[in-house]
Amino acid sequence: MKLFIDTAITEEIAAAAELGVISGVTTNPSLLAKSGRTLNDVITEILSLVNGPVSAEVEESSAENMYRQAHEIVNSVNFNPNITIKLPMTEDGIKVCRRLSSEGIMTNVTLVFSVPQALLAMEAGAEFISPFMGRMDDKYADAESGFKLIKKIAEVKRIYGYKSKIIAASIRHTAHVEQAALAGADIATIPFKVIKQMYCHELTENGLKIFRDASKK
Repeated sequence: MKLFIDTAITEEIAAAAELGVISGVTTNPSLLAKSGRTLNDVITEILSLVNGPVSAEVEESSAENMYRQAHEIVNSVNFNPNITIKLPMTEDGIKVCRRLSSEGIMTNVTLVFSVPQALLAMEAGAEFISPFMGRMDDKYADAESGFKLIKKIAEVKRIYGYKSKIIAASIRHTAHVEQAALAGADIATIPFKVIKQMYCHELTENGLKIFRDASKK
């Protein structure tokens, strides 16, 4: 399972990129607001920091306006092959997904919460689909709702040979990372604070202390 970072803060992206384990970046309007920058301000810089897919989300709602904005984004980065247009899981979003995919532009259909939605996105040729783990867990008060959804989507993908890559999104803690991997997600897009938590384990810390104490003797 590949790891993306879910942020629009370039300092976090640069720090994660230095680890050598980050393969892409996902952004959205909420993350851009937290960064205090606009998509136009930051997208080229993000593309320069990570050699992999970078998702930039359209903010329009109608098919024609989404399509227009998608091309504005692609043009603004000189048709960088890593730019990925993030589209909402709506009727208009699926129409634009099909249209952009046929033009060779990578797409990421976001806010996926069911297998039928994922099926529509895969049929539309989406490069990526993003089921939301955290929000699923919230909705159904079940710590494995997101896990079960990704597992079902992965099974449908396997049975029918779809090429869309499953991005486990809305990851809030390391247990979600583990669940995403076990459920068969192709990618997990992870906040920087959770990436840092992935290093940590009590037994690792205890073992290091034992080794350090032994070396002093």
